[in-house]
Amino acid sequence: MSLAGSLFYAFANLLHPRMLWLMVWPMLLSLALWVTLAAVLWARTARALADWLQNALLFVRFDLGDAAMVAAHVALFLVFVPLVYLTALFILSVFGIDKMIDHVARRSFPGLERRHGGGVAGSVTNAVVSLLGIAGLALASVPLWFFPPLWPLIPVAVLGWANQRLLRYDALAEHASAEERSVLFRQLRGRLYLLGVLFALAAYVPVLGLFAPVVFGLAFIHYLLGALREHRGAGAVSPSLERSPQ
Repeated sequence: MSLAGSLFYAFANLLHPRMLWLMVWPMLLSLALWVTLAAVLWARTARALADWLQNALLFVRFDLGDAAMVAAHVALFLVFVPLVYLTALFILSVFGIDKMIDHVARRSFPGLERRHGGGVAGSVTNAVVSLLGIAGLALASVPLWFFPPLWPLIPVAVLGWANQRLLRYDALAEHASAEERSVLFRQLRGRLYLLGVLFALAAYVPVLGLFAPVVFGLAFIHYLLGALREHRGAGAVSPSLERSPQ
């Protein structure tokens, strides 16, 4: 099972009526929330951030007023976009992920046994850990924000981790046992992070960012269910070995 194949599957299934609806309403709700907050707080926050940047760079001998304000707006934009799609992703994980899993399983993995290794409590715990992880990584990366060339990379790196952490558990909760889930997460850590990074990058692309949560939600589900099927197939005992003489 390849990442490219799972992404192709996700794009091909966007036109399904159930996926189209899931693509639209979580993002619209998230946009409405954050645009409202931005209209109220953006200018004030940008001014405060610009003042903080100037005070933090006391060793610079000339006025950084305009440059600091531009930098503040850029930083706010880099934070605003992930907040929009992460909120949409949380809404989707609560109200739509079951429909997405059922859609992928019925169409591509109808014979895959559902071992119910996860549940609502595990999903909530995973979401809380993801939020705490985002906060921790964001705080740890604060010193790096003093180096403007790193600005585009910091949110992508942090959100790449958060994306895969949020989506991987729900993708396998219904079908995999806890042991299978642990093994697959360990074996596929690098690939899942890569898919999470691609998700983070897609969020900044006009138009594509609007339906990125559904595209990558479908891609994670398809990829992990495929990996689960291969894992079970590789671990199956052949009939000849079962009947071997004692």
